[in-house]
Amino acid sequence: MYGRIKSYAIQGIDAQKITVEADIKGGIYKFYIVGLPSNSVKESRNRVSAAIKNSGFKFANHRYTVNLAPADIKKDGVALDVPTALALLSALNQVQSSDLDDYAFIGELSLDGNLRPIRGVLPIAVAAWRDGIKGLILPYENAKEAAVIDELNVYPVTSLNEIVNLLEGRLEIEPLKVDKKDIFEHLDDSPVDMFDVKGQFQVKRALEVAAAGAHNALMIGPPGSGKTMLARRIPTILPSLTLEEALATTKIHSVAGLTGTKKGIVTSRPFRSPHHTISDVALIGGGSYPKPGEVSLSHNGVLFLDELPEFKKSVLEVLRQPLEDEIVTISRATQSLEFPAKFMMIASMNPCPCGYFGSNVEGHSCNCSVNNIQRYRSKISGPLLDRIDIHIEVPAVKYDELSGLPKGEKSKDIRLRVNSSRQIQLKRFKAENIFSNSQMSPKQIRKYCHLDKESKAVLKMAMDKMGLSARAYDRILKVSRTIADLESSEKIEVSHISEAVQYRSLDKKFWE
Repeated sequence: MYGRIKSYAIQGIDAQKITVEADIKGGIYKFYIVGLPSNSVKESRNRVSAAIKNSGFKFANHRYTVNLAPADIKKDGVALDVPTALALLSALNQVQSSDLDDYAFIGELSLDGNLRPIRGVLPIAVAAWRDGIKGLILPYENAKEAAVIDELNVYPVTSLNEIVNLLEGRLEIEPLKVDKKDIFEHLDDSPVDMFDVKGQFQVKRALEVAAAGAHNALMIGPPGSGKTMLARRIPTILPSLTLEEALATTKIHSVAGLTGTKKGIVTSRPFRSPHHTISDVALIGGGSYPKPGEVSLSHNGVLFLDELPEFKKSVLEVLRQPLEDEIVTISRATQSLEFPAKFMMIASMNPCPCGYFGSNVEGHSCNCSVNNIQRYRSKISGPLLDRIDIHIEVPAVKYDELSGLPKGEKSKDIRLRVNSSRQIQLKRFKAENIFSNSQMSPKQIRKYCHLDKESKAVLKMAMDKMGLSARAYDRILKVSRTIADLESSEKIEVSHISEAVQYRSLDKKFWE
């Protein structure tokens, strides 16, 4: 007796079509699963057999063999529970349907035959639509996520019995449809706003410039100056997610099991803030069955590294490749996977080990030696610092500002200027295969960052007097181009250079 069911397994952030085959022979009870299954897939033998029995179907003592084809691809997770059960029921002639080959099935089974939600539904839905599958039958809780793919018929079910009744025509379920327009009307439902931050007008301006050009930024200031508060509000001033970006972000979060069931799609830019004790695998991604790390979960959003020097140096060094290439490649003996990692890195740190070097905080004086300060700052390597365009000094907030009412602009007003600047950049780089000023190569900097004689003189004077390192030169030009775009200026003016120089004031020889 033989049965066959179509399903999918996650490989990285994409889905691979899997054929679940069941063969049943007489004899002493044995249950084998072959085809490179992980431990979680092997354990499905007990879940599947219990679910079949508790759903009222017969499961006699025979020799059961389930093959997961193609057999040279590793399978992980619990999504294959449902197709395994259906393949067995088909082989036992307990499912009478001619439509089995038209559908794909995914889902985890509980012991009583009910379905539980799984991870990675959106990549599976995309793959099913690509492969021309007539319909995807899956757990009710995952249906909204899969239904984002308009061209795919999605059938939500709650139990193994419901699936069998649906296939045999005793139950009718309408394909679920979602209104993506309605979902995207609520993109800006953020509980935080730049207007909440009291004072720090210069810092907010610097973060606006960073958002406008997608520049990485480093905030340096004493404890309690508002660095974390400011960082958490950066996604509110970034351009709204496009549908394409939302789907790409949702795929990653779906594989990681972080998508909610309310909307079915990620509608706001991610903000990830890993603790400084994080490992390099957790940050970049990996494992025996590779999963996305924090840099990929930050895709199209913000990766915030609080207390940057406290991170292990080996962890910080692995950031260099994704910051440069906007992609993470994880290679194993049997496969090589790529995870997208286009994110804006925002970091914060104290100016010294105690946190109060050069601070005007009353009652706190810095007793750190010059060697200790230099040792503390040198934890951030030159190559990593080279990938951070903007350094921002965040002073302590004075009492008058704290006690008064909030002043300044709301995030939505700042976002309008950021959006306008990004549109200018998209138009400029249409033929360059880049999307923002931060991505400009040295050749593109020479092409798009022309300086007049007066601007060159100002930049030369700043480089000489402030002792700025050579790496600061290109960064200043990139940032000044963004400042000019914010003012809709085709030329980079002296004022733009002057402001950009302020954002490199910490890149002195002291850091070398």
